[in-house]
Amino acid sequence: MAEEQDKYVKILFKFFSEILNESAVETMWATIINAEKGLYKLDNIPFYAPVSCEDVVLAEYDEDEERLVYRQTIEHSGNSTIQVVMLDKTILTDDIRMIFNHLGCESEKFKEGYFVMEVLSTVKYEPIREKLNELQNDGIIDYAEPNLSNNHWY
Repeated sequence: MAEEQDKYVKILFKFFSEILNESAVETMWATIINAEKGLYKLDNIPFYAPVSCEDVVLAEYDEDEERLVYRQTIEHSGNSTIQVVMLDKTILTDDIRMIFNHLGCESEKFKEGYFVMEVLSTVKYEPIREKLNELQNDGIIDYAEPNLSNNHWY
């Protein structure tokens, strides 16, 4: 088990969040590609940071933060990250997550009323976007596309 944990590191992201409209910090798990060169592959879906799971990033140890800090994205995975806010409080977040799960999207719930989902590079975005727009037009959700990959652009 210790060997498995040695393959993972936490990286601190500092950024301005359009969703929160303020400076924010978030930590994400990553696997080590090359620690000497500071290269890591992200291993979870970000709640707010403008990156996607499986992106390769450059991170450096910061003395003040006493941890690895994100510097830049080196290679985009082709995956997209979508942020979803529930507007209709009578509908459970997990019920909406299940709809997108059936469309091929993994998701992580931050709390009731807010979740993020990952659209893999191999998944067609059009039916997902149609469902997002339908739910938005019905006043059930609102959503943002903070990190939409080139293959998901419309």
